[in-house]
Amino acid sequence: MTKTYRTARRIARSDNPKLAIQKQPRGRKLVGIIALVFTLTIGGAVAPAQQPKKVHPIGYLSNLSPSSESARSEGVRLALRERGYIEGQNIATEYRYAEGKRDRFSELAAELVRLKVDIIVVAGGVGPTRAAMNATKTIPIVMVGQGSDPVEEGLVESLARPGGNVTGITNLNRELGGKRLELLKEAVGKVTSVAVFYDPATPNSEREVKEVLPVAARALKLTLQPWAVRGADDFDRVFAALRKQRPDGLYLPPGGPVINLNQKRIVDFALKSRLPSMYANRGKEAVEAGGLMYYGADLSENYRRVAYFVDRILKGAKPSDLPVEQPMRFEFVINLQTAKQIGVTINTDVLARATKIIR
Repeated sequence: MTKTYRTARRIARSDNPKLAIQKQPRGRKLVGIIALVFTLTIGGAVAPAQQPKKVHPIGYLSNLSPSSESARSEGVRLALRERGYIEGQNIATEYRYAEGKRDRFSELAAELVRLKVDIIVVAGGVGPTRAAMNATKTIPIVMVGQGSDPVEEGLVESLARPGGNVTGITNLNRELGGKRLELLKEAVGKVTSVAVFYDPATPNSEREVKEVLPVAARALKLTLQPWAVRGADDFDRVFAALRKQRPDGLYLPPGGPVINLNQKRIVDFALKSRLPSMYANRGKEAVEAGGLMYYGADLSENYRRVAYFVDRILKGAKPSDLPVEQPMRFEFVINLQTAKQIGVTINTDVLARATKIIR
């Protein structure tokens, strides 16, 4: 057996290619390395250059301003990130804010359609959702912050089978109106009359004030003082009237853009007037800014849930096959700092039921 043949057999038996190459005579080492690289390349061991990830354009339509919407939109962004959707890498969000101007809903929805977004997330009720529906019958629409019944409003055929290009989360706030009045009366026993601000241009709010709350108020022996607010200029007039009438409490149902964008003014008025107040919307400009109480859906959970719908749709699911979801968790927030400031003592039984207490 020749020396060259014996060397080749040792190389073939070796389990370590590098060791095998090292064992070759010096003159053959370079040839072996070139052959190994060639073999690995042909065999696919050298990974090809990565293809750039597809970036999905997503539209975000809100009836509020950027500052008022920031907590909600940030919740959606973080929830999407948890599912692997990172802004600038595989998604790019186009934000459009109506800033309380209903006449801009259609214009902004049309802009998003022209941008050929893959999905439109609509935050803020029937108006912007319907505008998006009118702008497109094909682009999927995910609604959130929807306080009225989407079936009753004609947005979907049913909760279980939406049937069109709209799905998402509904808060069904109107069903909670009676519970909010009950909690307000239980928390502050002296309440007998409650002022209610509402926007007549928001169907959900108007129906709650005219149909739901009167039934609950009679059962609770409360007198309601409804005040229609159609624009920001109406608040000074309403505040002046309430200073004379002196109700025992204040309730804000789901209010639409006019109410939502002026919540800080309402909170400040309630504090100065020492009015216990209950809010249907939670936010940095409501109970966390000095309102007394909030009861309703866990909104942070709702906005995290948006990511589920976006993920399913981007992976091929149809909105018509994704059931509209209702809240599974509810929050009851009490601001004890406000209670002290306005001079009221919260019933201890009610306090024990709070999910969050601001001290």
